[in-house]
Amino acid sequence: MRILVISDSHGKNDDVKQVIEQVGDIDMFIHLGDIERGPEYIRQLANCETHMIAGNNDYDIDLPATDSFMIADKKVFITHGHRFYVGAGLDKLRQYGIDNGYDIVMFGHTHVPYLERNKDITLLNPGSISYPRQDGRKHTFMMIDVDKDGEFHYSQGLLKSSLRDFYGNFY
Repeated sequence: MRILVISDSHGKNDDVKQVIEQVGDIDMFIHLGDIERGPEYIRQLANCETHMIAGNNDYDIDLPATDSFMIADKKVFITHGHRFYVGAGLDKLRQYGIDNGYDIVMFGHTHVPYLERNKDITLLNPGSISYPRQDGRKHTFMMIDVDKDGEFHYSQGLLKSSLRDFYGNFY
């Protein structure tokens, strides 16, 4: 199973279209908020199972603030992150995930890619495909590949228009 995770596109649907074309066929698409326009257009572009949530800039979009679902045998929680104050640290979000039995918690908002894997939980942020804030200002997304044995493999991707590169493994 191939899963594309993005966040913080801020109305730049050309970036969303480009990353979907860049990665090719996917089985699931996840957008972690600050979409700002065109969620139905994005669903059509993805052409697969889609999960999208509202971010702090999604005033006029009818999307939930959070969502939870299963990927293989993993319980997943998605949030934009601003209601968990992720800009000030991840302790509150991490504890919420653990307390509620989530295996994977995905968030956006900071525009900085992040991956933490430990025995209790996996936290991930794909960064922003449109307005990156990390050193080097790379336009990033996350790919998750679930193999036939149910193992999860995480890769950070770079939007080709911003850097003529594709995958860099996190581990």
